Amino acid sequence: MIGVYDYTVILTYLSLLSGASGIIVCLKGIGHPYLGMFFLLFSGLCDTFDGKVARSKKNRTEREKRFGIQIDSLSDLVAFGVLPACIGIAMLRCSLEYTTLPNIYMIRLQERPLFTQVILTVIAALYVLAAMIRLAYFNVLEEEDENRDENGQKIYLGLPVTSAALIFPAVLLLHVFSNVDLTLLYFVVLVVVGFLFLSKIHIKKPQNKEIALMIGLGALEFIVLAVILAFMHMGGK
Repeated sequence: MIGVYDYTVILTYLSLLSGASGIIVCLKGIGHPYLGMFFLLFSGLCDTFDGKVARSKKNRTEREKRFGIQIDSLSDLVAFGVLPACIGIAMLRCSLEYTTLPNIYMIRLQERPLFTQVILTVIAALYVLAAMIRLAYFNVLEEEDENRDENGQKIYLGLPVTSAALIFPAVLLLHVFSNVDLTLLYFVVLVVVGFLFLSKIHIKKPQNKEIALMIGLGALEFIVLAVILAFMHMGGK
């Protein structure tokens, strides 16, 4: 078979599978944005460590390295580009409703005007396009070794696509505290994040402390989301 199947690519493959599963969940039936967000967070966790795992193999060939770069970008496009857009589409159709815990239910929202649906769908599609451009441009800069500042330190030009794994769960979880429909806010954030993907802002590559902080924030979002899903299951009985 073609491809690479050793331990260096396992996390990247898992990230892709998680992202694809989230997309299916969001587009099936009335959709399930909260479960889709669960898969987004898992993809983010895999992406945090896939590079370190890949670099741990000292005798990787150049072909294996180039293959790893390609599948990493393709996986990121699915997990952090397409999946957040599909979560937004799912939010057009359903939301949470609750009074007191554990009474949490998924409810079907009334259909929005066709014009609104078209505009929001276009926003979701443009977000995916922005993510793709950002990933392709990043790969070009990596090949030319230009992802550095004037001091030679590694930087990101534009907001990293993988930041979606922390930003969008935070937006969706606001519903737990506000109990209002945040669909339009979610799409506003899609616009802002998509713009930041393509901006020329310089972001310093995170070090171990920053990475640990992001993992902690992701873990907190994961736990809160798991509690919501658990109460939803209890409320549905």
